[in-house]
Amino acid sequence: MNSPPRPGARDPAERREAAAELAIAALTFLAEDAERLGRFLALTGIAPASLRAAAREPGFLLGVLDHVAADEDLLLAFANENEIDPQAVLQARDALADRPGDTGAA
Repeated sequence: MNSPPRPGARDPAERREAAAELAIAALTFLAEDAERLGRFLALTGIAPASLRAAAREPGFLLGVLDHVAADEDLLLAFANENEIDPQAVLQARDALADRPGDTGAA
């Protein structure tokens, strides 16, 4: 698997775009394992049949990153599989939430 983009751009729009791509990679990671996906769906209350529609809702990708970041084992597994620093997930989450702070700018 190719490494997902890292939210390291200086421009806020570029950071959000890279963060969204990382969140999509995280959703793919969740979907690759029935147990991980089931836990995500159970915690979010999203029905499997509604997942595609939910993914188009504002804030969904932020919710995916929140879910991954909230579970250290899941966060580390995702980061290891994608060969990224776990901090990149937190930075991406902040970029999608439009939170000030360290968003990965060099």
